[in-house]
Amino acid sequence: MAFERSSGILLHPTSLPGAGGIGVLGSEARSWVDFLVSAGQRLWQVMPLGPTGYGDSPYQCFSAFAGNPYLIDLSELVAEGWLEEHDLAPFAALPRDRVDFGPLIGLKLAALTRAAEAAAEAVDERFDEFVAANADWLEDYARFMAIKESVGGGSWSDWPSALRRREPSAMAQALADLQPAVRRHKLWQYWFFRQWQALRVYANERGVSIVGDVPIFVSLDSADTWANPELFHFDEPGKPSVVAGVPPDYFSSTGQRWGNPLYRWAAMRSDGFAWWIKRMRATLALVDIVRVDHFRGFAAYWEIPAGEPTAVKGRWVQAPGSELFAALSAAFPELPVIAEDLGVITPDVEALRDGFGLPGMKVLQFAFGGGSDDPYLPHNYGKNCVVYSGTHDNDTTAAWYDKAPEVERDYVRRYLARGDDNIAWEFVRLALASVADTAIVPLQDVLGLGGESRMNTPGRAAGNWTWRFTWEMVPYWVAPQLRELADAYGRTGGGGPVDTAYRQSTLEP
Repeated sequence: MAFERSSGILLHPTSLPGAGGIGVLGSEARSWVDFLVSAGQRLWQVMPLGPTGYGDSPYQCFSAFAGNPYLIDLSELVAEGWLEEHDLAPFAALPRDRVDFGPLIGLKLAALTRAAEAAAEAVDERFDEFVAANADWLEDYARFMAIKESVGGGSWSDWPSALRRREPSAMAQALADLQPAVRRHKLWQYWFFRQWQALRVYANERGVSIVGDVPIFVSLDSADTWANPELFHFDEPGKPSVVAGVPPDYFSSTGQRWGNPLYRWAAMRSDGFAWWIKRMRATLALVDIVRVDHFRGFAAYWEIPAGEPTAVKGRWVQAPGSELFAALSAAFPELPVIAEDLGVITPDVEALRDGFGLPGMKVLQFAFGGGSDDPYLPHNYGKNCVVYSGTHDNDTTAAWYDKAPEVERDYVRRYLARGDDNIAWEFVRLALASVADTAIVPLQDVLGLGGESRMNTPGRAAGNWTWRFTWEMVPYWVAPQLRELADAYGRTGGGGPVDTAYRQSTLEP
């Protein structure tokens, strides 16, 4: 799929502002879309939208198909009569500038449970239609979550053997007892999908496309692995024999041991990669473009023995990437995929990416440690790529620059012909000015924020994913200046001369 020249901002919905302790899919999300429109941005990139578990990471979800119920806007449930205004009062004490997952999760689940109980007897044909249309994943997910709750929240590999193996008699008994909980989880998904689709329509109607994110691997403790153990490398008790990660790299001297189970690619090949096709179809029902995380793992992946505490001792194993993407391309003739091709990139990874015409990623923070032939420097780009100032795994650009070796800082200054002032904004300009068809920058870089606003530190188990912005952080000049850059560098889709009529009225408070 050819990507039009455009630009956008990376911001996960949990980082949206509001009084509910976490960003949600209501009025503040629509205000965010309005901001993107006013700033001339045509893309909104998010991270995976699934239900998060331990560590609160959107890259470790309980399902590759379900939505995160923490993102449900409770005020809309009040408007529908499933909650009362006083049910929202406890959330007022939560911080607005970060997500404090500890108290938030308990409050949110309690409120959603009350709403589900209030709606338990309601007749809603749209809910029934949603359940029927999504039965191929929703039944397994709702059952998984209900059983998980009933046994104290532990990983499914530690459940009683009969439930772990999904033995029919044990499942029938459990589900007879847990039917209200199963319905509750289906209802939460209905509310999430209804609110998300309304937000997506709002964005699309205003010319904003949503870039989603598909992690290559799924969480060990997920409905996907529980319902399809034959697709993964598990031993007899349901424990992984090998796990995923990456070898030592820029981010960590011991690599990253993610712990995700690895696929039995032979089993997936045998049915034409049906699970992957179903997964991509479900993702494209939520977003317009898909960033595939850890794309290099489709050529070869780092296999770590499950007993190893770090990722140092592992090996590269070949994956059937060409066969998989041929199957996906046949199912989706215009496959709107961005390949996250960062890390150890070898000729086979490049061949896989280029063979299917997929745009790869360029990160400006990686560009200044080498010489003029560094592939991350903009003068070396081709058009078919996506340039970022940094990603959710990087420090903010302001913090990166403060910590960078002086030789890199000197190269930055010489390359930009600029001093040290507001390097983050200069990286925004550099990204939008580049030949890359697509430019995306984190909101933290647009606002010039420091390391306290970093979204994720790879290898750190806790304390990530908490950053939020407030509208008070956004100076009045940001939207018009972003629009001016997007206009000047041909990213608004207008194709004509820069329209400066708005400047005088919008660049002043």
